[in-house]
Amino acid sequence: MRLRYWAVGLAMTGSALAMAAAATGARKSDVAPPGPAEAGLWVPKLVASPAQVKPVALQEVSASSTPPTEVQAPSPPVAPTADVPSSQIKPSLAIWSREIVSGETLDGLLAEAGLSGPDRAEISLALGAEYDLRRLRPGHVLTVETASNGSPRRVALEVEDGVQIEAIFGESLTARVVEPEQDIVVLAGEARVESSIFAALDQAGIPARFAVDLAQMLSGTVDFRRDLIGGEALRLLWREARVDGDMIGQPEIAFASLDLGDALYEVVWPEDGTGRATIYLDGEVVRIFAQPVEGARLSSVYGRRKHPVYGNVRMHTGVDFAASRGTPVRATAPGRIAFIGRRGGYGRVVEIAHGTETMTRYAHLSAVPGGLVKGQRVAAGETIGRVGATGTATGPNLHYEVRVDGRPTDPLSDERLAEAVLGDAQDGADLNRLTEARARLENALNGDPASNPTERL
Repeated sequence: MRLRYWAVGLAMTGSALAMAAAATGARKSDVAPPGPAEAGLWVPKLVASPAQVKPVALQEVSASSTPPTEVQAPSPPVAPTADVPSSQIKPSLAIWSREIVSGETLDGLLAEAGLSGPDRAEISLALGAEYDLRRLRPGHVLTVETASNGSPRRVALEVEDGVQIEAIFGESLTARVVEPEQDIVVLAGEARVESSIFAALDQAGIPARFAVDLAQMLSGTVDFRRDLIGGEALRLLWREARVDGDMIGQPEIAFASLDLGDALYEVVWPEDGTGRATIYLDGEVVRIFAQPVEGARLSSVYGRRKHPVYGNVRMHTGVDFAASRGTPVRATAPGRIAFIGRRGGYGRVVEIAHGTETMTRYAHLSAVPGGLVKGQRVAAGETIGRVGATGTATGPNLHYEVRVDGRPTDPLSDERLAEAVLGDAQDGADLNRLTEARARLENALNGDPASNPTERL
């Protein structure tokens, strides 16, 4: 009996297991609905580049139309690519700038700007090659541009007349002189001499420094103490260089007319850079003077004076013209080169023989043209050197001497040199220049705009 119960139990257990297996098989063989199955197996397709995507025309779908069986995923927006690579971003520069005050040095200012000793030394050498650092004055401006790591990129020294001396760091350190853009304005004025030419010019609002130019030109021709008794008419035409409306440098005289009543003296300064000024008496050429340095300031005259270096009273055997280093120095009369070299306190010198008796000496020169040789003939107004400070000199200037039979004479009154220049003149051209100068003066005094052009250099 017990065995029969066991057999029935086993049979029932087997049936239950079979039914469970059948149910499990049925679940494994069922197919999932199409929508979920496709969603589970969907993989995004590669998106074509904008050039490969074809435009698809939109169609109207009616209510009875069969819906599309396949839906394409919209293409993601593609950012446009630049045709030219973007430029590199330049590192920002720190700018330090300050006006120089009395007692300061370039090295001290560069140290204040945070530059290292080697950089300061290199910058000083570069700037000093283009500008005499002994001429630094209060009011000059130093500007230093540095990178984020403190290394210098540009150093600029603004000196006289808006001129900048730049030291630029690149593959190598380079220095250059940057001249400002200038406007040249022509002006005219009239004055009446009562006590002196200097006072007359100053009272009329005309640059009083022109009194020195007139004294230089007319010395030996006009006796200012005897001939000027009061009431003489003086008329002038001059040029001024301006930057942004402010005058820079010194004004340059172009024409002067001094009427003494019984004699009319006129002086025409050239515009061709030769420095040859022509003196006329009643319309005729009486003298030609070729200035050794055009537009320079007469800083010391001939005669006894206190020496600016040694401090004792000595005979000054010439005249000095203060000018910027490198300003052209020109022969004042035709002649032959007699000497090129150095002479003690004169520094670098060029000497020109004008016949057998007269010689002119040009001293303290910074340079002499390479092609200039002893024995070479030069014309009045020809460049024979550059202003410098060689020898015993306190700053850039030209020491100019005239010697007759080896003895010094006043360069502003010696007639032998004037005769040498006059013999080399062309009277026709000089008279034409006088006519043109008179016309320009009259037009400028009458307010003719055409006579007062503003020329940009």
